[in-house]
Amino acid sequence: MKDWRGVPREEIPWYPTVDPEKCIGCKACIECCKNDVFELDEATGKTRVKNPYNCVVECRTCARMCPAGAITFPDEEAFTAYVKEKLAGGRKEPHEG
Repeated sequence: MKDWRGVPREEIPWYPTVDPEKCIGCKACIECCKNDVFELDEATGKTRVKNPYNCVVECRTCARMCPAGAITFPDEEAFTAYVKEKLAGGRKEPHEG
């Protein structure tokens, strides 16, 4: 797995979340993302995240392309604070306040 700014990618909590209640199964996210992050759940006809760590850190293209607003990403402030902590050598997770 690749590093991002010297931090292993699997330690960076940046990836999309798909709200199945909002997803309309249009596949816009699957079509716009070239990193194989998403897949279509054949049983529900809705998109789900398949490979979260394939997501390019700080990319939000899929969320902008989603006509239903079903895709979200981590809170920007919490994410920035987490990255600064990681780059400084700390281990504080974003949800630990």
